[in-house]
Amino acid sequence: MTTFVALDFETADRYRDSACSIGLVRVERGEVVHKAHYLIRPPRRQFEFTHIHGISWQQVANQPNFAERWPEIAAVLAGVDFFAAHNAAFDRSVLHACCRASDITPPLPEFVCTVKLARQAWNIRPTKLPNVCDYLGIPLNHHDALSDAEACAKIAILSLRHSVNASAPAGVPR
Repeated sequence: MTTFVALDFETADRYRDSACSIGLVRVERGEVVHKAHYLIRPPRRQFEFTHIHGISWQQVANQPNFAERWPEIAAVLAGVDFFAAHNAAFDRSVLHACCRASDITPPLPEFVCTVKLARQAWNIRPTKLPNVCDYLGIPLNHHDALSDAEACAKIAILSLRHSVNASAPAGVPR
């Protein structure tokens, strides 16, 4: 089985470079081997989404910004075959925007979307993260970055196991 990192960002505002929290869950050979959660000081003080994730400027004002946090994040991401995220286009765009704003070359591995995996493996609809977690019996504290990343990791693991006797679902690197 492959090595991947499931990740989830929470953002402060509508701009993709406003990551204020990241959850990272590293999976090797089908087992979670590392979990990390970091608060990040976004480039602007304005928080539009505190009502969703509960994070405010006061909680991140003294935290490292993305560039300062990058060595810790990059260490968890190193050497993976792919990244997994629920609605991967969003998390990919946040990662790339934060890297661009920090003059960091974004990591190369592709993103696998656990929305697509859930639809392909179990024909789950709707496929919002709470729906998929309910269906699969995965605990979730939605919009907590680490909890969301753990849920994505479990969805990807279960999807890969589900496909062991069949071809891997589309989008999952072998």
